[in-house]
Amino acid sequence: MMNYQEVLDFLYTQLPMYQRVGKVAFKKDLTNTLELAKRLENPQKKFKSIHVAGTNGKGSTSHMIASVLQSAGYKVGLYTSPHLRSFKERIRVNGEEVSASFITHFVNDNKESIEEISPSFFEITVVMAFEYFAQEQVDFAVIETGLGGRLDSTNIITPEVSVITSISLDHQDMLGDTLAEIAREKAGIIKEGIPVVIGKLPEEAESEIRNFARDRNASLSTPIESSERVNYKSDLSPEVVELNIDTVRRTIDQLRNQHITISQEQFKHGIGHVVARTGLKGRWQTIRHNPLVICDVGHNEEAVVWLMDRIEKVDYGKLHIVWGVVSDKSVEKIFPLLIKDCTYYFCAAKVPRALPADELFELGNEYGLKGDSYKSVEEAYSIALERAGAGDLIFIGGSTFVVAEIKDL
Repeated sequence: MMNYQEVLDFLYTQLPMYQRVGKVAFKKDLTNTLELAKRLENPQKKFKSIHVAGTNGKGSTSHMIASVLQSAGYKVGLYTSPHLRSFKERIRVNGEEVSASFITHFVNDNKESIEEISPSFFEITVVMAFEYFAQEQVDFAVIETGLGGRLDSTNIITPEVSVITSISLDHQDMLGDTLAEIAREKAGIIKEGIPVVIGKLPEEAESEIRNFARDRNASLSTPIESSERVNYKSDLSPEVVELNIDTVRRTIDQLRNQHITISQEQFKHGIGHVVARTGLKGRWQTIRHNPLVICDVGHNEEAVVWLMDRIEKVDYGKLHIVWGVVSDKSVEKIFPLLIKDCTYYFCAAKVPRALPADELFELGNEYGLKGDSYKSVEEAYSIALERAGAGDLIFIGGSTFVVAEIKDL
């Protein structure tokens, strides 16, 4: 029998993992997930769920919904990806990470099926989460898609509500080159007669979602334009709350329409304690003061535009940016968006997909970005801390994997 570390080694090295190797780990149908779930008597049918997809904001939205449901007294499962530090972060019940013991037993007990079916890392992780939620008898599970929607391994559930937070260009090699094509992939989570909540979407993307919802007799909740801004106190950054609060509020309203009891006080309490209740990290997160250090996992065009805008609004002396990317991102589209009046610390995370720091440095030069390359994220961050004055800002981003390697996270 494999121990916990051996199980992790097996999951990471024996199974294709998108976060490490990219497109080759992406499966083009749900066959493996369905077969693995079938052998476990379909755990996904044993709990109510909320399904959350979107290019950006789906992680924060998932955590916010889970926190509200917890504040309303429900037992809540939360499945998100990728993890930052520990595999166990992906699967939580009421904010508590899944135990190493459950993971170890799950893989050992199902090793024969895993070897027969040959699922990807993500496929086995999804079914593991569903089995855990079923065993824990959760009232609700908030399930974040990994990539796209239609062919995502999570898309074997029939939720109470489907949520699409945003649609922008990302993963075009797998989801399509246009907003309409990407929207069609995300719309794959829409089920017959199940209400859909969407965030603010580009017109061509929203049109696709409307068509899908109509064809599936699914009611559609769209953003509420209001001049009245409600400020919610939260342990999550106000910028992230503001970005996602309308989508979260309308999702909770859809649950209330289904006679699920959630008071306004419980809603406020849930929004107020997202980090404490769910462990969310890496979303415009302040991890240090003097100098001010902020990190964010956002990495595509839409996210980078938002991040650069937020950085410009911070009051700082000098700006230092620790930056690393994965090689399959459209760097030629991202680099022109980056702030030029600062010092860059180019680095590469310890994953095969990471773009080498020297290549990043050369690309940075082409786009007028000043700085140096460093042999690791740790070295880049340490030198940025040495050079930054008390009133300066250090921002860390470009990739989830860069943020994951920050010692202060």
